[in-house]
Amino acid sequence: MNQVRSTDGTSIAFETTGEGPPLILIGGAFNDRHAKASGTPLAALLAPHFTVFSYDRRGRGDSSDTPPYAIEREVEDLGAVIDEAGGRAFVYGISSGGLLALEAAVRELPIDKLALYEAPLVLDANRRPPESLAAELAALSAAGRRSEAAELFLTRVVGVPPQVIAGMKQTPMWRELEALAHTLSYDVRITAGAVALSERASSVHAPTLVLDGGASPPWMHDGSRRLAGAVPNGRYRTLEGQTHDVDLGVLAAALDEFFRA
Repeated sequence: MNQVRSTDGTSIAFETTGEGPPLILIGGAFNDRHAKASGTPLAALLAPHFTVFSYDRRGRGDSSDTPPYAIEREVEDLGAVIDEAGGRAFVYGISSGGLLALEAAVRELPIDKLALYEAPLVLDANRRPPESLAAELAALSAAGRRSEAAELFLTRVVGVPPQVIAGMKQTPMWRELEALAHTLSYDVRITAGAVALSERASSVHAPTLVLDGGASPPWMHDGSRRLAGAVPNGRYRTLEGQTHDVDLGVLAAALDEFFRA
């Protein structure tokens, strides 16, 4: 594990593997640098052709945190990792991590190519979580009610049925979700700004690949197509048969093809 200092002094932990052009992976909610589709497992598949950076977003894993939270600070964190990578990099993000990657590109970080997997742009206003949800999640976590925060996010944002959550609570995975519950308000804040972000995306010059899964719900396809169309050099691609829980081999092949082209 390595560490780099962000602009506000926050320590950002990261790992590298492979050899080739630098490629930085960004996870979404409940993800740290070991997450399947945004961390070391995916990095291992991309390592033959890239130097892959997997990092803990602030407040997660071995990274520290510095309140108050702001999306701008997360962009600075990514900028610090890009500096560590040599000053320019390819960037891939999944879910809210994809929106964070796009925000960084809009803010003109030195990103040569950008790939997003199921970045949650919710076009239907009735489906979007209320703006108050971020504050509610932060309050639950601050009060030590991490399990309730994780359940609230899974219910209101992801749409997981209560009976499924009850089963999840009986597994070791639930403790891992609780450990990251204090960062869920960060992801909600990023997602809440997705529509406005898409309206600013015309300033992105990097070639951008927007991916989604063929078995994902229609609203995800609608948002992905909107994002791909909002970027001047954007391309939209659906990975057939995939969902948000994407198969690593399928995802890695699509990313490898795009970034090596």
